[in-house]
Amino acid sequence: MDDDIEDFLASLTSDRGLSPRTIAAYRIDLRDYTEHLDGHVASEPAVASFMQTLQRRGLAASTIGRRMAAVRQFHRFLVAEGRAEADPTTAIETPRRPRTLPKALTVEETFRLLDAPDPATVAGRRDHAVLEFMYSTGCRVSEAADLDELDLDLEGATVVLTGKGDRQRMVPLGRMAGAAIRSWLPDRAGLRGPRSGAALFLSLKGRRLTRQTIWGIVRRHAVRAGIPPTRVSPHVLRHSAATHMVEGGADLRTVQELLGHASISTTQIYTRVSPRHLLEVYATTHPRS
Repeated sequence: MDDDIEDFLASLTSDRGLSPRTIAAYRIDLRDYTEHLDGHVASEPAVASFMQTLQRRGLAASTIGRRMAAVRQFHRFLVAEGRAEADPTTAIETPRRPRTLPKALTVEETFRLLDAPDPATVAGRRDHAVLEFMYSTGCRVSEAADLDELDLDLEGATVVLTGKGDRQRMVPLGRMAGAAIRSWLPDRAGLRGPRSGAALFLSLKGRRLTRQTIWGIVRRHAVRAGIPPTRVSPHVLRHSAATHMVEGGADLRTVQELLGHASISTTQIYTRVSPRHLLEVYATTHPRS
C-alpha cells in the first residue's frame, strides 16, 4: 500500500496544490492507518476499528476527523484510479466536531499586545511590525513568515498574501501596520545578508523568520502585556482581527476575502459574537432594554 499512498500524495500536490506541511500530515495519518491494518484487507470493519482505536487513544475530535478524512480521500483515489473495486469508508460516520467559539482577545488586550514591543530596540521594532501586520491583515502565521518585501505596496496600502494551496489574495494594510513596517525597513536593510532572500521579516542574524519564531514573538509580548500566554497565539490574533471586524459591522463576505477562506461556511463562526458584545448591542438597540 506504500506505493499507492505516495501516488495519492503526489496527486494532492499536483491536482490540488496542497502545501508540503499538509502533505506531511496526510502521510503521518495514512501511515498510522496502514500500521493499524497490519497487512489485513482494508474493509469497512477495519476502517471502523481504526476510528475506534483513535477514540480510545483520547485524541481530539478534530484530530480524529482529519485522520478519517485522509483515509476517505485515499480510498476514493484508489477507486477512481481503478486500483480498488469498492470504498470501505462509504458507510463510516465520523463523529462531528463541536463548533467552538474562536478564542479572541478584547480590543483593549489586543492594543496592549501590539504596544508591548520596545521601540528603542531593533528586535522591538521588528516585533511591533510583525504584530501590527498580523492583526491588520488577519493573516496566518505561515503567510507572515513567507512574506516578501515585494508583496507589499506601502503607497497603495495593500499586500498580496499567499495562502493555502498557493492561492493569492490582495488585502488592505492598515495605517498603523504600514507605519510599523516603515519603521522596521531601515533595520531590515542593516540585517540583510546572503541568507535573507527577499523576506520582509528577518531574525537578528539576517534569516527569514520561521513560524516557530513568530509564535515566540507573540507569546513573549503577551507576557509583557500582562496577558496569560496560554490565551495568545498567532491564530488567536487572526481570530481577534476577524471577530473585531464583525463586531464593528463588517459583512461576512468581506471577512471571508480578508482571511482567505475558501468557503464562507468557515467564516460564519464569527457571527457567534462574544456575550459582552451581544449585551452591548442589546442595550443600545432594544426598546425595552
